Amino acid sequence: MLSSKGKAAVIHPTGTGKSFIGFKLCEEHPDKKICWLSPSKYIFATQLENLANASEGYRPENVEFITYARLMNMTDMEMRKIEPDYMILDEFHRCGALAWGQGVGRLLDMYEGVPLLGLSATAVRYLDNQRDMSDELFDGHIASTMTLGEAIVRGILDPPKYVQSVYSYMDDLERYGEKVRRIKDQKRREQAEDHLEKLKRALDKAEGLDVLFDRHMTERCGKYIVFCANHGAMLEAIGKVGEWFHLVDEEPHIYSLYTEDPAASESFQRFKEDGDAGHLKLLFCIDALNEGVHVENVSGVILLRPTVSPVIYKQQIGRALSASRQTRPVIFDVVNNIENLYSIDAVKKEMEDALIFMRGSGSESEIANETFEVTGELKDCLRLFKAMEGTLTVSWDTMYREAERYYEEHGDLLPLLAYETDTGYALGRWISTQRTNRRRKDPSMTEERIEALDKIGMDWDTAQDRTWNTFYKAAAEYYKEHGDLDIPAQYVTEDGVKLGRLYRGIRKKYAEGKLSEERIAQLEGIGIEWDPVLVRKWMRYYELAAEYYEKHGDLNIPYDHVADGQKVGIWISSQRESYGVGRLSEEQVRLLEGIGMSWDRFESKWERGFQYCQRYVSGYGDINCVPEDFQIDGFKLIVWLRTQRYRKRIGKLSQERIERLESIGLKWDKNQAFWEKGYAHAMEYVKEHGSIRMPVGYICEDGFKLKGWLNNQRTRMKGGKLSKEQVEKLRGIGVV
Repeated sequence: MLSSKGKAAVIHPTGTGKSFIGFKLCEEHPDKKICWLSPSKYIFATQLENLANASEGYRPENVEFITYARLMNMTDMEMRKIEPDYMILDEFHRCGALAWGQGVGRLLDMYEGVPLLGLSATAVRYLDNQRDMSDELFDGHIASTMTLGEAIVRGILDPPKYVQSVYSYMDDLERYGEKVRRIKDQKRREQAEDHLEKLKRALDKAEGLDVLFDRHMTERCGKYIVFCANHGAMLEAIGKVGEWFHLVDEEPHIYSLYTEDPAASESFQRFKEDGDAGHLKLLFCIDALNEGVHVENVSGVILLRPTVSPVIYKQQIGRALSASRQTRPVIFDVVNNIENLYSIDAVKKEMEDALIFMRGSGSESEIANETFEVTGELKDCLRLFKAMEGTLTVSWDTMYREAERYYEEHGDLLPLLAYETDTGYALGRWISTQRTNRRRKDPSMTEERIEALDKIGMDWDTAQDRTWNTFYKAAAEYYKEHGDLDIPAQYVTEDGVKLGRLYRGIRKKYAEGKLSEERIAQLEGIGIEWDPVLVRKWMRYYELAAEYYEKHGDLNIPYDHVADGQKVGIWISSQRESYGVGRLSEEQVRLLEGIGMSWDRFESKWERGFQYCQRYVSGYGDINCVPEDFQIDGFKLIVWLRTQRYRKRIGKLSQERIERLESIGLKWDKNQAFWEKGYAHAMEYVKEHGSIRMPVGYICEDGFKLKGWLNNQRTRMKGGKLSKEQVEKLRGIGVV
């Protein structure tokens, strides 16, 4: 396909060795230059490590490796120096991101005609309008495609033992209970109440997680990766280790990873190297290991998930499935709400499709696995949940009659999404569903139903469509009047349209890749500029933050740090705040995480305390002499420091944090630190005055009450409360 079409995409599931196809290309063309692009250096380094293990040390010498983030910032001159004979886009679905996609687009335009190979577990960006990157980048030229289910059927990946469970479901039951109570029809309400009560009993009978792990963790001293939704969920899960895993191992080895680049984590490296045959090993992480990274000898994965996209779900499963595995993996799918018990059905459907195809094409002899074990006590729960959902679902004709009533009363069919009738029917959501079904050409939306809804004034435009039409009309008029689209943030038209606010929202959608090509073209037709000053300014700060990361290895930037005249410390703090309220685009998040950003850094009390320590040292000096009443932004620094000393004393402070605190001069024995400070002042006094004798109440320039300290030392010396070394030091400067 590379020879005939110039482009070829390979879409194979995680764990099947896609990178080896790229390495084979390198091996077969040793005299050609291969430009290999990837989301991170660590992914590529791991692939090289796997290659070396499988090929007795082969390493391609004809590769120029570039990350998508670096490519994005390359000048045209730098790109021209690459001069590749072949190009490889690894994890090519990531090229759909706005900033990374622009860099890739420039490179492909510059080297049009250079053969292009793409590798990914999926071509579809599910959370980005279902964009298919094999169409956008490879014109649909797919050399090979395989689903996760097919890989299991063919025996390329071992079938897992799949264990399902659910936790934290009480809020869901309460929510469904409220829905049931609102049903007006008595018979239907009684049916729903019966199903709900049976579901509660079934969930209550399900095994606790401690029993579940004890029963199904066959490799009791194995390595397991625990995927969590976010940093807060990860900390919560780590806090439950004793409760969940005590039947397997009372003292498991616990590791955590929450930066995008696993190479930055010493904890991750220790997890990989941990060969202790007597303890369970648990690596808690967020999404750092979702793609391109493999850990040898992983016994299984534990998915602690609210819900995930199909891509992330399969990537996480793939951490336990690998063509090189010799043992059967186990996957614990632990969801925290009863609406998300269905993900494994997608993999089962892929297996069924693969079986039908192979049997129909005469390849039945190649079938290695027809199914895999799914266990847990949720089958009854699923059946009851579906039954309860059925009782909550009302017929189309019933809802249509409610829509007729609404139209007769209001003259339109534009209720708010949350609108419910006085009989308890969710009419707003139902009308929205009808629009969605027609747009997606759902078979349920027949021509007869469309005509019936048209008769009662159905507006088929979605709320987003109506907002867009309002915005576009006002924007076009603004452009006609002003000759540009530099719309002030607070600008409101004479008709009351908040055009400035809508304009910011449209730009945000564009930055996140959520604006359709049609609408982009419409806006470009009236003069929109997609490279505003704010984007350039953001990228400038980002570059300065990246320089700090390259120099220091982290983004623990002091609040008052300034680089090239820019207040980078304040900016990095503002990015964390913007992330917390959802103001950053997906691409901005990925860029920052690519240089080690940890979103909870300032919010976590420890990091906040450490930054205040840095500010105290910068402004006042010795961190060991913080006054009792000293506060920064209401933060009592002395209390925080006492906590750190206590945690070190009981062995609860990590070595990394110990070293960071020692780097700013913290002494772990505060009394000793205070004593050393007093002794230093006493020596200075003797040096200046020739004697330790001083006036009553003498105070040093920095406020240290030296006379009081000296009197205290004489008392303690007399009472035998000083160490021999301290006594000798004091006598050495004349204290008796």
